[in-house]
Amino acid sequence: MDNADNLFHPSLAAALMKLDPEDGEKIMEYFKTHALLTREKALLQSSVREQKKLLVENAKLKKDIEQLRVQLQEKQRRRTAKALFSPAPPPSTRSPAPSAPSNQAPSPAGATAASPSSSSSHDRRERQSRRRKGERKARPDSLCLGAEPQVDVSRLDLRVGRILSVRRHPLAEMLSVQEVDVGENAPRTVVSKLQGKTDLEELQGGLAVLLCNVKACKLRGVVSQARLMCCSDSDDLIELLAPPTGSAPGDRVTFLNYPGEPDRELQSKQRVWELLKPDLQVDCKGVANYKGCGFEVKGKGLCRAPSLTNCIIR
Repeated sequence: MDNADNLFHPSLAAALMKLDPEDGEKIMEYFKTHALLTREKALLQSSVREQKKLLVENAKLKKDIEQLRVQLQEKQRRRTAKALFSPAPPPSTRSPAPSAPSNQAPSPAGATAASPSSSSSHDRRERQSRRRKGERKARPDSLCLGAEPQVDVSRLDLRVGRILSVRRHPLAEMLSVQEVDVGENAPRTVVSKLQGKTDLEELQGGLAVLLCNVKACKLRGVVSQARLMCCSDSDDLIELLAPPTGSAPGDRVTFLNYPGEPDRELQSKQRVWELLKPDLQVDCKGVANYKGCGFEVKGKGLCRAPSLTNCIIR
């Protein structure tokens, strides 16, 4: 009770003892106990607030670390490509010049005759060097063409998103505009051709799979920042791919057999999406897959079509 004793002035204890000699001490003990409990409650509330603050800061640090890791991997990839494609310095073909005899000075006529020969040799070396550089410069293009078959689905940044709102496009009757939360600070605007194919009101509040590293483009005056992943059958019925139960906005969709990191942004000239699209299918069980490898949210399950089977993904 030492801490509680400091909370009360001695004159208060004396006054209580004078007013009620029998119960004065008990009253003082009650006050002291109540004061200690109040202080402990305040300390506990402060500790809970501090713990919540630490959890928020920890989550922010994890997100920053993940972004830095992706940037580092991208830099390493660029450095490796630069090292592979940069031309090696041409080998030196210069031969040591013969030294003139020490006991005989070169004549002016001999010096004049040697000058054209040295100039022509220098020009020949420059032409050979230019030819070698031209061959090396053309070599990366052939390597790039040979690398196209190695493009795989890991280059797509597929994430789970929650559709916050759906509205009709103000300038296009067959287009709709969705605001989608993909786990970022602000929702993304997505323009899609769902008008007339699905019930737009049913989409609001639901989860979907989005391709997030497509280049932003303007469709009839509205900028679209992602692509909704849909499946479609021969009757042109369209359904959005459904993430597994328990998924949350921002969850990555990955592929067990293709563990690479996605591109920061898909370049249109590389045509990655066009090359991968033919291998994106929904199988006979309704599971979305790439070359037989399912769209997976780790620890939560596979992405599926709500009702369609044996159809394409677009």
